[in-house]
Amino acid sequence: MKLEHYLIAMALAFSSAHAAYPDKPIRLVVPFAPGGNIDITARIVAPAISESLGQQVLVDNRGGAGGRIGTEMVAKAVPDGYTLLLGSSGALTMNPVFSPLKSYDPVKDFAPTSLVSIVPLVLVVHPSLPVKTTKEFIALLKSRPGQVMMASAGTGSTTHLTGELFQVITGTTLTHVPFRGSGPATIELIGGHTQCMFDQLSTSGPYVKAGKLRAIAVAALRRSPAYPEIPTMDESSMRGFEASTYTGIFLPVATQKDIVQKVYGAVVKAVELSATKEAFAKLGSEVIKSTPEEVSARIRGDLEKWRKVQQKTGIVID
Repeated sequence: MKLEHYLIAMALAFSSAHAAYPDKPIRLVVPFAPGGNIDITARIVAPAISESLGQQVLVDNRGGAGGRIGTEMVAKAVPDGYTLLLGSSGALTMNPVFSPLKSYDPVKDFAPTSLVSIVPLVLVVHPSLPVKTTKEFIALLKSRPGQVMMASAGTGSTTHLTGELFQVITGTTLTHVPFRGSGPATIELIGGHTQCMFDQLSTSGPYVKAGKLRAIAVAALRRSPAYPEIPTMDESSMRGFEASTYTGIFLPVATQKDIVQKVYGAVVKAVELSATKEAFAKLGSEVIKSTPEEVSARIRGDLEKWRKVQQKTGIVID
């Protein structure tokens, strides 16, 4: 066979192989244990992505180290389109900043598709705390430095680091009280053993409606459709303040662009479904879709934000 004929044959074979993608089941790695919000998010979108791509998408939980283990695994996976990551804001923008173990680069090691869900955090206080607005809360903290106790889901959690971000920006001091999970932290706050918490809106929202907690402001740039009566930090004297838990679908960075684009199309279709929106609403989260470029820009911006907090506080998480 002449060289030119051989090259043409190889090119056709390569093209045919990519046209056939996917021709076997796809693994969607969730870098957290089963049962949590991020795991449930994966199990909501996986069937819809499966239907769009024509192959089963299998959820594979690889928890540990705050999401680092599963995230690193996808970063080092064969870039053939058969290993996807349900990346989270914590594992992609917090863990790489506050952990001394730099096992992956969230910008250089992944090809993003679209974000799929977002849950904003909300500043909630025990009803006994004499504040109703962000300005009043800041003024109270400045009059009582270190006296107000802030509950969190654990050292290094989004609930903890958002509180640290708030203190850095406002020049205030809270006493951090970490718990093993958001549930225990919320219970202790309701009991009055702590006075405030930057909690996921999906967790604290029902307690706010029941009058057991008071919501001061949502850490988002727009009000939550589920709780439109709660003002945002942005409109409450803290311009641009934003902190949330969000997820998106990522592939290893060397994955062929046509495969990434095909997965991107399937993800967008999945989040546009009414069933997906309804399922997320029950979790207290919102559907969010974006372009790969928007995902990259968001991750870069968040990395810069958390680097400033790390430099100011010196927090290191093992």
